[in-house]
Amino acid sequence: LLLIFFTEYAEFLHCKGRKFTDFDEVRQEIEVETDRVTGVNKGISSVPINLRIYSPHVLSLTLIDLPGITKVPVGDQPPDIEQQIRDMIMQFISRENCLILAVTPANTDLANSDALKLAKEVDPQGLRTIGVITKLDLMDDGTDAREILENKLLPLRRGYVGVVNRSQKDIDGKKDIKAALLAERKFFLSHPAYRHMADRMGTPYLQKVLNQQLTNHIRDTLPAFRSKLQNQLLSIEHEVEVYKNFRPEDPTRKTKALLQMVQQFSVDFEKRIEGSGDQVDTLELSGGAKINRIFHERFPFELVKMEFNEKELRREISYAIKNIHGIRQVLQCLFTPDMAFEAIVKKQIVKLKGPCLKSVDLVMQELINTVKKCTKKLATYPRLCEETERIVAGYIREREEKTKDQV
Repeated sequence: LLLIFFTEYAEFLHCKGRKFTDFDEVRQEIEVETDRVTGVNKGISSVPINLRIYSPHVLSLTLIDLPGITKVPVGDQPPDIEQQIRDMIMQFISRENCLILAVTPANTDLANSDALKLAKEVDPQGLRTIGVITKLDLMDDGTDAREILENKLLPLRRGYVGVVNRSQKDIDGKKDIKAALLAERKFFLSHPAYRHMADRMGTPYLQKVLNQQLTNHIRDTLPAFRSKLQNQLLSIEHEVEVYKNFRPEDPTRKTKALLQMVQQFSVDFEKRIEGSGDQVDTLELSGGAKINRIFHERFPFELVKMEFNEKELRREISYAIKNIHGIRQVLQCLFTPDMAFEAIVKKQIVKLKGPCLKSVDLVMQELINTVKKCTKKLATYPRLCEETERIVAGYIREREEKTKDQV
């Protein structure tokens, strides 16, 4: 039993039941699974590879390793690779119950760190962000990251932790983790800029910090989760109580259910017209947005299309003014006589009837389309769906006729 307990092994979610005791095989399995999901030419995918490691030498932590921002697409990567990776990262770090580990190489300008920039967008107060500075051993001679690690350059509420990871050469040379941790410890103790803070640097310290911070974070957020769960439980218990004496054949229940469905239809229709629905169409304009477009784009366009002969209009105005005066002498004046003005304007307004009627038809058609979309939720009850659609569509057509009569 002791031997089993202290044996380090790993398990993947995509191959349950198989235990990996050789971590070189774990690395190979990650590469194989990555190629299977994304292809062999540097594609990307938001589908995570779930790996669980069991060891007496590690603390209980759940880590999500997110990709770095890619500026220029290579291989099979899409042109919008940068935006895709950014959206993927934001999907995870936006969660309030997660800590953000903002990793930045020491040999780059901290002010240009993509990790810190993204973290600041979702965590402006820095309540969930921990800075990690890597590649301290690769900095140019005469330079160091002391001000950063002392939290003086770009301060974070939770501070920074410096680490020295294995290089690719170390990995290829099969340098084990224990040797790498000893080398890391030696680096911090021997470096003149870091020896005074060596006890607060390194991978083991980062593990402890993460474990402690995560524990504190869970402790802080647990009351809110508990309260939310209790409210949901009370709501469900209340619902159960309502249905405890439920009788399917009770006519009052059927009437109440019918009214609720009709009321929900009314709410859905109103939301689609106002634009506050819970489902947003990203393929085409619909509902209130399309009606808005008909009034503010299509109708003016139809007006512009109308033929307008300015010379003919001026001649009509002249004839109207002269006919109003009859045998009297036509005098120069600033204003057109009322009767002449009214006669000309009426004739011009009549020309607006065609575009107006066309706009009414378009609006009516969109309203009927919206009704059909809202009745989809009633598809379980075909007759109710059919009757609702018939009654509402009939009312819309009735209003259409009245509107056309007014036009």
